[in-house]
Amino acid sequence: MTAASSHSTRAHSFNSAAAQYAANRPSYPPALFDAVEELAGRPLAGARVVDVGAGTGIATALLHARGAQVIAVEPGDGMAAEFRRAHPGIPLVRGIGDALPLADSCADFLTSAQAWHWTDPAHSIPEALRVLRPGGALALWWNTNALDVPWTAAQAERMQRFFGIDPVVEKNGTGAHAADPEGRVDFTRRVVRWSRRVPIDTHLANIGSHSIFLVHGEEASATFLTEERAHLLKAFPEGMVEETYDVDLLVATNS
Repeated sequence: MTAASSHSTRAHSFNSAAAQYAANRPSYPPALFDAVEELAGRPLAGARVVDVGAGTGIATALLHARGAQVIAVEPGDGMAAEFRRAHPGIPLVRGIGDALPLADSCADFLTSAQAWHWTDPAHSIPEALRVLRPGGALALWWNTNALDVPWTAAQAERMQRFFGIDPVVEKNGTGAHAADPEGRVDFTRRVVRWSRRVPIDTHLANIGSHSIFLVHGEEASATFLTEERAHLLKAFPEGMVEETYDVDLLVATNS
C-alpha cells in the first residue's frame, strides 16, 4: 500500500465506526473557544462559521452553543449520517476541505477540529482563504495526548511497539508547518491543557476509534485492547481513567 492510499484508507475508516466515535471521543474545553476568539480578535456569537471535516459534530455543536451560525462540511457517509441523527438543526453539506462547496467570502471563521491533517494544504489553504471574508479567521485544532503524563507516555510506547507508529511524530503532525507547509498564512499557536475522567471502557473505545486501530482490523485491535485493559487496571484500579489532553490550536486571519 502506498503512503497516499494508506492516508486515504485511514481518512475513510471512521465511517464504519461513526457511532463509536461520537459516543467516546473527547470533547473540547470552553477555554479553547475563548482562545479562538482572543486570537481571532472577534466573538463566535453571531459569526458565520464553516466547520470543515465536521465528523459527527462534536466541535460543530460546541460552536453552535457559543452562538455561532454554523454550517458543517463533511465528506463521509457514516459520519454525516451520525451528524444528522445527533444534530438535525445544524446545516450540513457534503464536501471536502480541498474543494469546498461554498461561495467566496461567505464566512467569518473557518474551523477544523481533529480533521485538517486529512486535507491537502496545497488545496485546502487556498480554499479556506477563498471562503473567508477579509479579516476572517482560520482556526485549526487537535486534541493531542499529553506525553509528559507517565501513564499516557507508557501507553503511547505500547501502541508504537504494536502498530509501528511513533506517537511523537503523530503529535507533531498537528503543527503549523504540517497545516501549511508553504507558509501562506501566519498562524499563531496556543496550547490548551484539559482533562476528563472516564471509565476504562470509554477510554478503550475512544482509542479504538482512531484510524490506526480501524485499518488494522478487529482481531488486531481486540488483541491490543485486551492487553491494554490489564495495564490500565494496574494504573487505575478503581476503573476510572484520567485522560489529559493538550489542545493544539492554530489561528490565522485572512488579511
